[in-house]
Amino acid sequence: MATAESLPMFPPQRQRAIAEFLLTVPGRDVSVAEIGRRLGVAAETVRRDLEVLARRGTVRRVRGGARLVDATPFEQALAARHAEQRAEKLAIADRVAAELPADGVIALDSGSLTFNCAQAMIKDSGVAVVTNNLPAAQFLAQSSTLTVITLPGLIRGLTSAAVDAATSGRLGSLAVDVAIIGVNGLTSNRGLTTTNPEEAAVKRAMLLAARRRIVPVISGKVGRDSFCAFGSLSDVDLIITDSGADPELLAELTAAGPEVIVVEPAAAG
Repeated sequence: MATAESLPMFPPQRQRAIAEFLLTVPGRDVSVAEIGRRLGVAAETVRRDLEVLARRGTVRRVRGGARLVDATPFEQALAARHAEQRAEKLAIADRVAAELPADGVIALDSGSLTFNCAQAMIKDSGVAVVTNNLPAAQFLAQSSTLTVITLPGLIRGLTSAAVDAATSGRLGSLAVDVAIIGVNGLTSNRGLTTTNPEEAAVKRAMLLAARRRIVPVISGKVGRDSFCAFGSLSDVDLIITDSGADPELLAELTAAGPEVIVVEPAAAG
C-alpha cells in the first residue's frame, strides 16, 4: 500500500494538509510530532511548514507545535459565509452592479458576496455572464434578457463552484469586459488570497481574461491573509468595500494602485 512517504507532497500540499488537520481539532495545541506522524514527514519539515503558515496568519506557534488561528477560519462552507456581514455585502453588491456596463461580457467568480452581486445585477440588461458560481448561474438564469454561460469543471461542494483545470482552461480562451473576483483575504503585500489552490488557479485565470477587474470585499477580509495568493493589487482596477475597513489599510491599498470605493451599509430597521 502506498504511504505518505512513498507519495511525497509539495510544500503547498503539506501546508494545506496541516491546516486541514488542525481544523479537525479546533482550540487544541497540536505537537510537531503528531503532525509529522499524520503526514509521514520529518519534524524539521513540519517546523518549516508551520513557520510559513504562521507568517500567513493561518496558525499560531505554541511550544512544541501549533494551533489554528481562531479569528481566521481556514475555510467556511458557503452557507456560513452567506450570513457574514450581510448588510455590508448587500451595499457592496449594489455598488458593484452600478459599475457594470449595460452590455458586454461579465465574468463572475464563486463565493457568497459574488452571489449577492448576481442578485443586484439589473435583470433587464443585455449582458452575458460567464460564471463558475452555480447558485449565481441558477439565479441569473431566471432572467429572460441575460445570457448565462456556466464554466465546466469539477464542482467543490464547499463553495458550489466549478474549479479544476477545465475551468481555468476555458477561461484562458475567453476575453471578457469585466471580472468580479472574490477573495478570502486582501493585503497590500500579498495582494489577493484564497484558501484553496484550485480556486486560486481559476481566480487567476479570470483576472487574466478580463479587461477590467473589480474586487468586492467585506471589511472583515481587508488586511487578512489567506493560504494561496493569486494576484497582486496591480492586477485590480477597483476595490469596493464597506466602512468598517481600517482607514490605514485602505490607504495602503489605494497607494498600491487600484481605485478604492467605500460604501455604507443600510441602517437596520
